[in-house]
Amino acid sequence: QENNLTVVTEFFLLAFQVSQDLQILLYCLLLVIYCGTICGNLLIITLVSISKNLHTPMYFFISQLSISDILLTSDIVPYMLHIILSNGGTVTFINCLTQFYFFGSSESFECLLLTVMSYDRYVAICNPLRYTSIMTRGHCVILVAISWLFGFVIILIYIVTISELSFCGPNIIDHFFCDLVPLLELACSDTSIIQLEVYLQSIPIVIIPTTIIVFSYTYIVLAILRIPSSTGRQKAFSTCSSHLIVVSIFYWTMFSVYVVPTKGQTATMSKILSLLYTVFTPFINPIIYSLRNKDIRKAVKQILHMRVIW
Repeated sequence: QENNLTVVTEFFLLAFQVSQDLQILLYCLLLVIYCGTICGNLLIITLVSISKNLHTPMYFFISQLSISDILLTSDIVPYMLHIILSNGGTVTFINCLTQFYFFGSSESFECLLLTVMSYDRYVAICNPLRYTSIMTRGHCVILVAISWLFGFVIILIYIVTISELSFCGPNIIDHFFCDLVPLLELACSDTSIIQLEVYLQSIPIVIIPTTIIVFSYTYIVLAILRIPSSTGRQKAFSTCSSHLIVVSIFYWTMFSVYVVPTKGQTATMSKILSLLYTVFTPFINPIIYSLRNKDIRKAVKQILHMRVIW
């Protein structure tokens, strides 16, 4: 009987089934956001690379976050724009797994990087005298390299397991990209193994990083409250406020999709929530760091001033 089942070799992504006017409006909006995301994050990477004032651990981590945001949004948005105008589109099984791999890897890396950044802020505020000796350039490079390596390796385990599943029934994915949950819903074979992998791997990817971030900011807040002057407290808090905002947005959007029970949640609502962390969060991150960071604004002014003189 299994031999008579048709093997699915491609999937059909529905994207957003709306009227043509809304499709054009959504296409234009997402295109503008995508271009803004690429330009904003490339600006951050360029500034950190050429401005000596930004050659510090915090800005090195911010530049790595920008690289991750470019990878994430470039993996999702270009093909999404295509299928929005086409009212849906097909994607081969291999390309679907490839898209999920880079999506999952960049998201996993961002979880780990935000944890490293919280540790960096903890050392800077709670142990400032030893900051330069602890957060050396070599130490920062190692932490980032481990985060990238771990992000790509741990998602590869999912890819291997998914590739061994059987897809023989419906091939329609009511989403705008190949995510884990829609793929598992279409599988004909038992998915209990990969569900177990999800629970086990959530420990190093979600639970441990979240715990470290919570403990780091608990100690940071306590250290800031012990500062006698209000000016000192404000200055100390300003050094980590941007990171705290980015962490809050990232984890709120991720938890709303993958942790909060989805029973009763419509497919449209699921897509909207997914848009938040795949499209809007990479767009907002450089804006937050640019608007709330004097050093980055100063670097932009210096470059513009040099161009005017030249």
